[in-house]
Amino acid sequence: MRRSSTHRFSALFPPKSYMLASKTVSPTHPPSVFNIFFWEIVVNEANFVRKCIAAESSQDDLWGKLICTNFKISFITHNSIPQQKFQYVHHLLGEHDIPLACVDQVVTVNDAKGKQKVLGSNQKLKFNPTELILYCKDFRIVRFRFDEAGPESAKKVCLAIAHYSQPADPQLLFGFEFAQSRQYGSSGNIIERVNGVDPGGGCQTPLFDRPSDWDREIKRTGASEWRVCSINEGYTVSPSLPEYFVVPASMADLDLKQYACSYTGQRIPMWCWNHSNGSSLVRMSSICDVQQQRKLDQRVSSAITKSHPQRSEVLTSDLDKTLPSIQEVQAALIKLRQSCVIEPFEESEEKWLSSMENSRWTEYVRAFLRHAVEVVYMLEGKRVSVSLQEEEDRDLCCVVASLVQLMLDPHCRSLVGFQALVQKEWVMAGHRFLDRCNHLKKNDKEEAPLFLLFLDCVWQLMNQYPAAFEFTETYLTVLSDSMWIPVFSTFLFNCPQQRAEYSREFVHSKSIPLGNEQALKFPPVWDWSQQFTLKDQTLFNNPLYVGKGATCVQNGTVKTFRRTKQRNYSSTVRGVPSALKNGLRGDVDTLSRRNSLVARLRPDFSQAREVTETPCERFTREWFSRPTDLQGLLLPQLLPTHVTLWRLYFLRWVPEASISQGGAITAFHKLSLLADEIESLQNQLRQYNTSGGVGGTPASTPNPAHPEHGRMYFKCTPSPNRAASTPEYLSSSFPFSPVGNLCRRSILGTPLTKFLNGAKIWLSTETLANETV
Repeated sequence: MRRSSTHRFSALFPPKSYMLASKTVSPTHPPSVFNIFFWEIVVNEANFVRKCIAAESSQDDLWGKLICTNFKISFITHNSIPQQKFQYVHHLLGEHDIPLACVDQVVTVNDAKGKQKVLGSNQKLKFNPTELILYCKDFRIVRFRFDEAGPESAKKVCLAIAHYSQPADPQLLFGFEFAQSRQYGSSGNIIERVNGVDPGGGCQTPLFDRPSDWDREIKRTGASEWRVCSINEGYTVSPSLPEYFVVPASMADLDLKQYACSYTGQRIPMWCWNHSNGSSLVRMSSICDVQQQRKLDQRVSSAITKSHPQRSEVLTSDLDKTLPSIQEVQAALIKLRQSCVIEPFEESEEKWLSSMENSRWTEYVRAFLRHAVEVVYMLEGKRVSVSLQEEEDRDLCCVVASLVQLMLDPHCRSLVGFQALVQKEWVMAGHRFLDRCNHLKKNDKEEAPLFLLFLDCVWQLMNQYPAAFEFTETYLTVLSDSMWIPVFSTFLFNCPQQRAEYSREFVHSKSIPLGNEQALKFPPVWDWSQQFTLKDQTLFNNPLYVGKGATCVQNGTVKTFRRTKQRNYSSTVRGVPSALKNGLRGDVDTLSRRNSLVARLRPDFSQAREVTETPCERFTREWFSRPTDLQGLLLPQLLPTHVTLWRLYFLRWVPEASISQGGAITAFHKLSLLADEIESLQNQLRQYNTSGGVGGTPASTPNPAHPEHGRMYFKCTPSPNRAASTPEYLSSSFPFSPVGNLCRRSILGTPLTKFLNGAKIWLSTETLANETV
């Protein structure tokens, strides 16, 4: 089957003639080498390309074909990567594939002429490139050499990659083609959704696109004085709010429609979560009509107060005044990326840690965690409702509202609960994923890694309470990487209304018959079987996690296990002045730029007695003095020594930072073996009891065979002489590999750091674009 390109500039880069009608493989390569999907178009390619592997030597480099499609960049080789003994299987991407949406900048280099150029969409290239460098949003730096490739084919494939990685229109994102093919399937019939999620396996995560999902959440949290509101059906009131959301039961629909005009983006206050004591968490945009502000504040606060059993007051938290701006967060990530992967990995620990601190990334992580703790204190300690306020209610509110629920609600620390939390507070609440991920490369000022910052905050909590979360840091990393695979509705749009609008426009422009359906169905990311095998999905399971409904064996009987409370022995909290306990310092907590860490670790105890302890600090101190209930409230330690760099995410591609058979994965391996052995024994005991071996005639020997599918990735060996040694392929980067994913050799004899000096994002496009090349 052949089809012309959907790209408006298809004449510039015509698709190859071997466009295939279904998921299959290129006829000239083995099946395990190159997969191409339905509606995926091969745009251009170059043969005899060398992929750089090692940082200093080229002897391990791979030779093959570089291919650009309308979805990804593929490198086809028959050689295997040296030193790589493990590779998880990804259904959408091959070993050497890079999604076009993951490409941040495309740089071409000509060694002979001493020139380099950052390629933009539809730009010309006046020299024949000898090298191509791809700077990726997931921190990879991938380099290709064209020493033996034809000059014209090298130039064309570079231009194609630059062009297709910067689409001019949302409908040119591959997700639209993918949704069209997925909705019809191979048989041509429309695939129906089951229980809110497309069939195919994975978790049944509520999408909150129907009233029943919200009703279940209201009942789960006991929010009896709140109701599901449907005034925004068809997005007639607010374009960025979901069609269904929750409001106080005492507020009438007519009043809500009238109030909407006075809020920024017509985003009237929306319920997030209810505490068991009756206090509620609400989010809202700012009131743009100053004349109506006082009256609206009173009416909304009165309605929220009525929903509280004790009619407690409502406290407003203005996030724009208390938290870093999205521009500051973006600037911090750029500096962090410079230190982690751009510059050579520092041998001096002191210099490298200073560079990390100067980026201010971990400082901002602490700031968001600290503010979430303050909101938790209001909800739990003061037992009052809290209204989170932000100008548009689409960025900072998403982070804080999610963290508060994560600390207070153990359901959100389960896999399904966490996915429902992200779906509710980010996707349906209208976080601008399209703009913040900068999928269209239109405006760098709109780009901001708010979701990555949230995941980093989640990892900090996981790092301090490893047994309280059902999922692992591998899951968080893979979830972040999924932002750059442009096929999931979760990360592809700014709001549900935009998804519906763009979908209708695409269907109309392509004259696609959908029957009773009004728009394309984009798959959510939560069905992980779309990306990984069942075996690889077990890497998401935390062997230490014990939920409320977990089972154990006691006196030969399988019973429900409830974790006993554990005392938190933290020497850093006890014996430290109240101003420093848990890192809470109020308004003066912003880190200074010089010797700040040393100053924090040397407090003046003579003046500490004069510092008045705030109610929030007292609440936190008292909580840390009690045993920790992992199925209850969790509060993070917030001293700079407690909030550390998320190594797996930020350093996974750095060869110098990779520890062979070391790192956290070694403990994960041992714990997985133990958890798998316990699960195996429980299964054997169930079989023994079922067969009548207890209280009667002894049954036959239980089947010792290990179940084919278990919760753990690493399986215990049934042999009595099993070896529990750490596998050779494990490293601190597992399941990722830095080999071939971070190559930062000098360019034209100039250190890469100098070449990138002063870059806003990786390279200065403005500077290099003006060069005569």
